[in-house]
Amino acid sequence: MVAPLIVGLGGTVKRESSTESALRFALDSARSHGARTEMFGGSDLASLQMYDPRHADNPTARRFIESLRAAQGVIIASPGYHGSISGLVKNALDYVEELRDDTNPYLSGRAVGCITTAYGWQAAVTTLQTLRSIVHALRGWPTPLGAAINSAESRISYGSPLDGAADFQLRTVGREVFSLSTGMLHAEV
Repeated sequence: MVAPLIVGLGGTVKRESSTESALRFALDSARSHGARTEMFGGSDLASLQMYDPRHADNPTARRFIESLRAAQGVIIASPGYHGSISGLVKNALDYVEELRDDTNPYLSGRAVGCITTAYGWQAAVTTLQTLRSIVHALRGWPTPLGAAINSAESRISYGSPLDGAADFQLRTVGREVFSLSTGMLHAEV
């Protein structure tokens, strides 16, 4: 069996943001279970022009669209900006429109893990709800657990140890995307 491809997208324009670090931890979890992964972090997303269906053909956009097309699973990470997803992540998700005429349009048939980071529970949770609603609108299958990380309580820096709650959430999102992408959901923790 070929290992599933899990594409991660998210972060901020700030290098090594907590959101991008959280995405990396979740992708590491998926990879530890056997997935192949590809990441489009904040700098990649920042290089995408504002989505315009008439002009969605630039090198980063082509690579992003083709990776999503090939993916069996996706992990999306957004900071909570004013109670919603960032414009950077929203613009990237607008490019999913390029998959509308595919056999599996948009994110149809793909497991999608949702991660949010925000400085406070209200923004983290409302942003997670928004992200899960967008995934539903794009016909994706949100994983049973979505990760809402309160940056005021859990500092996330890739390469540094995570606290117990953040570690559990990010490992679980990565594992669930992998498991659902292969059709083998495990109760393993």
